[in-house]
Amino acid sequence: MRLTSRCALLGASALLGGALCGSGVAAAQAPGEEGSLAQIRKATAQYHSVERAIADGFVSTVHCEESDEGAMGIHFVRLDRVLDPSVDPLQPEVLLYEPHENGKLRLVGVEYVVLDEDQDVSTPNANPPSLLNVPFEGPMPGHHPGEPVHYDLHVWVWQHNPEGMYEPWNPSVQCPSAETA
Repeated sequence: MRLTSRCALLGASALLGGALCGSGVAAAQAPGEEGSLAQIRKATAQYHSVERAIADGFVSTVHCEESDEGAMGIHFVRLDRVLDPSVDPLQPEVLLYEPHENGKLRLVGVEYVVLDEDQDVSTPNANPPSLLNVPFEGPMPGHHPGEPVHYDLHVWVWQHNPEGMYEPWNPSVQCPSAETA
């Protein structure tokens, strides 16, 4: 059975996240308005270079996520940020890249992830996370085997999403093949 890097990373975060959540670590606080979309763009502009993202500890999930509603692209995850329950608009947990047929990756957005405190989708966190006054979606089960229950928020700061800035799927993003390396 083949697991993607995302499964492995978030599987590890499920183990560690469960331990952290059970140890009384505080839930993520809504940060208010200290981060703006322009500040997020400025903070993530360096990641137009995938090499820079890798050098900064982001790991590719390899698979390009798509659905009938659009695509998210390839996720590059910083596990240490996933395991940190705080929300920092200038330090997203995930970078979203659109793959192209020529093998190039283009930064299209970011994703913020907060692990659910008790890993139970039927009980929301006492203080559900939000960013820029936008609530995260969740709690939701992991999207692949081994992934933890979590909240997430997609922000399409580098590629227009006709469905909305914070919608999870972007019909303007394409996956050129079912599996992209």
